[in-house]
Amino acid sequence: MGLTLDSAQFRAWTQLCAGALSAARAEIDALNVFPVPDSDTGTNAYLTFVSGSEAIATVAVDAPLSVVVKSYVDGLLTGAKGNTGVILSQLVRACFKDLQLEGGEVTAAEVARSFVAASDAAWAAVGAPVEGTILSVAKAAAGGATEAAEAGVDGRTVFAKAARAAREALARTPQQMELLARAGVVDAGGRALVVVLDATEQALTGRVPAQASSFVPVPVAGAGDDLSADGPSYEVMYLLEADDDRVVELRAALLPMGDSLVIVGGERLWNVHVHVDDVGAAIEAGIGAGRPYRIAVTHFADQMARAPRSGRVVISATTGAGLTALCEEAGAQTLEFTREHPLTIAEMSASLRSAGAAEVIVLPNNQRYVRRFEAAAQAARQDGVRVAVIPTYAQVQGLAALAVHDPGLAFDEIVVAMSSAAAHTQHGAVTVATEPGMTMVGPCEPGDVLGVVAGDFAVVGQDILSVAYDVIDRILSPAGEMLTVVMGEGVERGIEDSIAAHLRSLRPDVDLVVYEGGQENYPLFIAVE
Repeated sequence: MGLTLDSAQFRAWTQLCAGALSAARAEIDALNVFPVPDSDTGTNAYLTFVSGSEAIATVAVDAPLSVVVKSYVDGLLTGAKGNTGVILSQLVRACFKDLQLEGGEVTAAEVARSFVAASDAAWAAVGAPVEGTILSVAKAAAGGATEAAEAGVDGRTVFAKAARAAREALARTPQQMELLARAGVVDAGGRALVVVLDATEQALTGRVPAQASSFVPVPVAGAGDDLSADGPSYEVMYLLEADDDRVVELRAALLPMGDSLVIVGGERLWNVHVHVDDVGAAIEAGIGAGRPYRIAVTHFADQMARAPRSGRVVISATTGAGLTALCEEAGAQTLEFTREHPLTIAEMSASLRSAGAAEVIVLPNNQRYVRRFEAAAQAARQDGVRVAVIPTYAQVQGLAALAVHDPGLAFDEIVVAMSSAAAHTQHGAVTVATEPGMTMVGPCEPGDVLGVVAGDFAVVGQDILSVAYDVIDRILSPAGEMLTVVMGEGVERGIEDSIAAHLRSLRPDVDLVVYEGGQENYPLFIAVE
């Protein structure tokens, strides 16, 4: 009997995996003694799968399964975090690569072959494979799947047998690695893979696999000291655009530099992970192979020596030098983004972790970033940090929320006040179309000036000033007391005088505040409070 896959089932599975990793995150982090005892394996696995889920959130509901899967595995690859996250992304990518995704049933033999392909790809991606790790668990899962298929069971049962074999292999990891045995724990990466396979079994069969007792293990003190002292000092990760044949020489260049080398991907998109002492040399090797970007460097000593958390921090996502300066003057820590370099969940998570505060208030200031910050916040909350993500969809809402922040007020009280200030801020913007499209008020062509009201294109015109007047007229309610205008990059001087004159003729009782924001693509951000 075959197994039929569809888009709705796949989407549900991605959510189930992310939820299962979220629940097990603290446990997996505590297991983390190899290759570096930095207590982040569970968090990295969780954030990796959230990146995949975020990638398919924008894919049309009626899109073919193959399109959804491609978006998901690419999201895993580009959002993979840490050694385990990178390997997990490769396992999922390779597993789905050879499955029949459209218009037919998947047989038990095909499922088994996909498990073998995934295991083989993961082992090939690691520079120096080690037994007793996630690789051993993946190999055991492939073996269990193969045995089940040869026994004549159906596709769903193959997944169940693979998950069972993985659980058994995980229990054996301390016998394969002395470090794990000394610490009294199983491998953290292997545990993350077991969580994913258990979630898969539940999604396909409806059965909830038997789980280990829910607890946070405590490794024997000092068990990882020998590795943390002698190993490389830095983790280097980057995405790489490169021809597939250049990766062989890249692998050869990076392997002597350190350890924990993992390179995964294909079709000119790669994720590179390595532990080194010479960060510059690792990045230069990537430049020699292609174009590295989203470069992230972690100093293990800083990560493992986290100071006790205290106080409160406000983190504001900003675009434009002027807006960034405004938010910093108001006391916020800023996280800058542009259209070409949007924020990743990994960067959001790192900002929450590095804040070092017991309380964190986040202002996403972009509709796409609200859910992503929530995913990062969920991981931070399990570390004992109080995090509130205020749903600010525009930069001007963030400014309004920052204006009422009072460090002397209790956390819950100030979150309510900032949320209220943001919610009561009517917002709009003016931008210029770069390609033909359809808006809620009709078609637009490149060069048309577009007026945005509450996130929707509500005006199509030819002149920035006249469109700005139209936006102001739409958002300026009878209760409005102050109009805020944030000037973007390249806006003609004197435009603020024209807006001031328009406001005096329209509502002389309303105050006008103008800021130099320096944001790209949007000549004006506009708000009414």
